[in-house]
Amino acid sequence: MTSPPDPLTYDLDALRGRVLPETGGQVDQSIPQLADADPSLVALSVVTVDGAGNASEGSDVRVSIQSAVKPFLFALALQDTEGEALDRVGIEPTGEAFDAIKLESGTGRPPNPMVNAGALLTASLVDGADAAARSARILSGLSAFAGRALEVDADIAKNEHLLGDRNHALAHLMRAEDTLAVSADDAVAVYAQACATLVDARDLALMGATLAAGGRNPVTGVEVVSREVARDVISVMATRGVYDGSGRWMRQVGVPAKSGVSGVIVLSAPGRLGAAVISPPLDDQGTSVRGHLASELLSADLDLHSFRPSPR
Repeated sequence: MTSPPDPLTYDLDALRGRVLPETGGQVDQSIPQLADADPSLVALSVVTVDGAGNASEGSDVRVSIQSAVKPFLFALALQDTEGEALDRVGIEPTGEAFDAIKLESGTGRPPNPMVNAGALLTASLVDGADAAARSARILSGLSAFAGRALEVDADIAKNEHLLGDRNHALAHLMRAEDTLAVSADDAVAVYAQACATLVDARDLALMGATLAAGGRNPVTGVEVVSREVARDVISVMATRGVYDGSGRWMRQVGVPAKSGVSGVIVLSAPGRLGAAVISPPLDDQGTSVRGHLASELLSADLDLHSFRPSPR
């Protein structure tokens, strides 16, 4: 049986060329900065759990992380609360849109940390006495995952905060259910800042690789979160990382992942590697069209599927 290609010599530019002809999907219009994204952008990167990397053309183009921040918010909340966050947010799929104005019946908890209600809550649980301190903790934590100092785009954060009507509604609903301990505006502001963090494909791939390596950044050697936290986060990514498309994703791609409306996808193959794709046009579930295709091809070529059968 032929061995799969080495991720470090795999031709990511050739893969980029294979998905570029795909023209489906629409660029997100929710805020001006996302609407202005280049629809032709395609960038890919892979980082192994040994810290070695591989990247395509365009991999230095920075975009806002958007909802792909959610696994990392969950990880930081679990780390900072010593696991208490698992009692504050559910972990089950919902069958609802990611921004549905709905909480768990009987508990008032968000259904899982990958929907907006869950991310608003997990962002409120990280260490910090006020919104500014929590935002600083989150940026520091995301930077540790990425192995370098990341920045927040202030204009994107402002628009995410001002135009996030459904997020404000979710935060007020959680306040009414006594689920959210901080003010609604505080919760939305901190989450908006997190979503506005700027990353490129190399950053995202290393963030995914840090989870895949059990919470230790394979480049810097820093233990960002514990092995148990990394395990819990990847488990939820597998079941809810691409919202209502998660079942189809795990069948076709088979690698836990999280998408974002800027066209980013971060993947984490435990014990093997992290990967990232950036391409702005989205499908109806808010996942990059080219990113989904590239992830499926990458998984097949590198034999990454979590449920691949043993060779005969």
